[in-house]
Amino acid sequence: MDEPIIIVDYNPYWSKLFEELRIPVANVLGDLALTIEHVGSTSVPGLPAKPIIDIDVVVKSTTLLPAVITRLATLGYVHEGDLGISGREAFVWPPSTPRHHLYVCPKDSEALQRHLAFRDYLKEHPDEVVRYGQLKHELAKKFSFDRSAYTNAKDEYIQMITNIGISLRS
Repeated sequence: MDEPIIIVDYNPYWSKLFEELRIPVANVLGDLALTIEHVGSTSVPGLPAKPIIDIDVVVKSTTLLPAVITRLATLGYVHEGDLGISGREAFVWPPSTPRHHLYVCPKDSEALQRHLAFRDYLKEHPDEVVRYGQLKHELAKKFSFDRSAYTNAKDEYIQMITNIGISLRS
């Protein structure tokens, strides 16, 4: 049986946890990483979330991916491929660290732009933070053991907010 989907109230510690996870990644990647972004629900103050940090490592191009994979492996990260999302390479977190999602994206990646647009729009629109938080709680109750259904049910809202965010960035 899958583990249940648990949505918790926003925790300001999440930004500190992101920093704790970011530092060794930044140190091992050095100048391969242009920036390391805290994305996903835990990056938005006030937004309820699954307590799992999402991290996007931004690189200049996919040509750097072999070197990035090698360096991240020294920290215990295991490359999983793009998992069906072009422009975003996923990694399994090291067992010695808190559970988190780490992705490597080239700077021109659509997946990266969507993550940033969604995060930034929500940070600037507290009314949407409340609305999205309510939706997440409702869906977690409805689909508590069906992660795919939970994710799919959020998709229309996420697409709407992301598209608005992208249009505002243009």
